[in-house]
Parts: sequence; structure tokens; C-alpha cells
Amino acid sequence: MALHAVDIIKQEGRRETEQFQRDKLHASVRAACLSVRSPEGEAEMTARNVCDAVIEWLEEKREVTSSDLRRKATEFLTTFHPEAAYFYKHHRLII
Repeated sequence: MALHAVDIIKQEGRRETEQFQRDKLHASVRAACLSVRSPEGEAEMTARNVCDAVIEWLEEKREVTSSDLRRKATEFLTTFHPEAAYFYKHHRLII
């Protein structure tokens, strides 16, 4: 799925803006799934589905905050894997 360049505003502008990277989102969603003991194949499929949904959400946007990106990814992940979504949403508090 091709996507135009979307800038991610990091930490309310206190860190340098970066372009959205599907691979980075995929890796973090996959890690959340594996952290709650999902099988490898399920983690991969879930990460792919969440990335596809996020990219569709980003289609009309030129920039979003990293907080908005995490919120939407969590929302989509909740549909596929609620337990992993909880871990993904609260990872900074858990680790």
C-alpha cells in the first residue's frame, strides 16, 4: 500500500519531526503482540492489519502527532488483539 510522505511530530515538537515509517509501526505492534505471548504468525498478521488500517487513516493527512498515531494504532489493535493493545498503549508504564 503506497502512502505519500506524512510527517510525525514527535513529543509536541520538542523532538525533530520524522516521516512515518511503516516498518517502525509494524515492529512495535508485533513486539506488543509477542510480549503477550501471541504466536509469531498471529503477531505478524496483526501487525500487518494494524499498519494497513493506520495507512488508510493517514491517507488524507500531511502530518500527525506521535500521540495521535499511537492512539489510532491502539484503537485499530484493540479490534484485532485487545490484550496486545493494552500493552501497546501502556508500554512506557509497564516496562
